[in-house]
Amino acid sequence: MYGFISSTTAPYTSPLPPQSKLCPTIDLSKQSGFCLNQVPRKIAAFVLELLNTPKWLQYIGDRNVHTLEAAEEYIRNRMLPQYARLGYGNYTVTRKTDGAKLGNCGLYDREGLEGIDIGFAFLPEHEGNGYALEAATEVKRAAIEIFGLTRIGAITVKENTSSQKLLEKLGLRYQKTVQLPDSNEELLYYELIVTPA
Repeated sequence: MYGFISSTTAPYTSPLPPQSKLCPTIDLSKQSGFCLNQVPRKIAAFVLELLNTPKWLQYIGDRNVHTLEAAEEYIRNRMLPQYARLGYGNYTVTRKTDGAKLGNCGLYDREGLEGIDIGFAFLPEHEGNGYALEAATEVKRAAIEIFGLTRIGAITVKENTSSQKLLEKLGLRYQKTVQLPDSNEELLYYELIVTPA
C-alpha cells in the first residue's frame, strides 16, 4: 500500500536515531503507485505552481514565491536547511507510472511550535485520489519507526475541514488553538502521542 522515501544519501534499512543527519530509504511495498522523494533543487517549477494554488493561498498563505528564482530561493532557504539539521523535512510525492509530481508531504520543525508537525499539500488535479492519506501515513510511519519521534503535531486553519478529517484518520486528535509568531490567526493544533510498544 505504501510508497517509499528516497534521498541522495546511501540507503539504510535499520532505524536511525532522531539526531541522525541521514535520510534513509524506506520501501515497505512495491504495490504503491507513488514515491516520496527528498525535495531536489531542480523542482522549482513544481514548487512555484504548488505554492500558488488556490488552496495553498487560502489555507497556508502567500509565501511571496511568484517567480522561478523565488522558488529556487525558497527551496534553498526554507526546505533544504532542515535536512542538514534533522535529516528529514519536505518530500515531493511523485507518481511512479509517469513521474508526475502530485504534491508534497513532510515533517516540519516550525518556529512557534513545540516538536515536529506533519503537513501536506497537493495540486488541485490530484486531490481526492487518496494520495494525501497514503503519503501522510507513510511519513507518519517513518517519523515513528525511522526517526524515533514520540510526538507528532499538526496545524490547520479552522475552515480546512478536509485536512482535519485526514489528521483524524492518521490518529491525531485536536488539542487546542495556537498562534504562530507574527500572526494573529488562530490555528487548530492536533497531536499524536506515540505509545511505546
